Amino acid sequence: MRIWLGLAIAIVLLDQASKWWIVSHFQLGDSATISSFFNIVRAHNPGAAFSLLADAGGWQRWFFTVIGLGATLFILWLLRSHHTQKLFSFSLACIMGGAVGNVIDRLMHGYVIDMLDFHFRWLEPIFWGGHFPTFNVADMAITAGAIGLVLDEIRRARRSR
Repeated sequence: MRIWLGLAIAIVLLDQASKWWIVSHFQLGDSATISSFFNIVRAHNPGAAFSLLADAGGWQRWFFTVIGLGATLFILWLLRSHHTQKLFSFSLACIMGGAVGNVIDRLMHGYVIDMLDFHFRWLEPIFWGGHFPTFNVADMAITAGAIGLVLDEIRRARRSR
């Protein structure tokens, strides 16, 4: 199980280091153009994914913190029981690392610090100015973990046929 906890800790450290760098070098709303489709920005998200409940008045900070901590405890229990299942455990470790990274932000700041801003013209009908919602390393880890869980379940279903 140590390898999965190590992966989760590495994700938390990378996530927090990237957020520290953004806070040290950017003011809220600052942006640096990296390419025609990618910017580094400093954004604060008091809500969840896609700014869900961002304008809820403050209670969402504690709601999402409790969900993140609860998910972490559940994942630790799952990892203890299934640590030999590589893709499943890898996916859980990614989700746990991302959840802990965002919980740290909520506890320290009251919001999550986001910095990766991708924008494409073909996204304009869906997102304002074609900008996909800004995200961070923790969000990438959670997404990678969710994709891994889906792939693991597809693989498991195919084997059972």
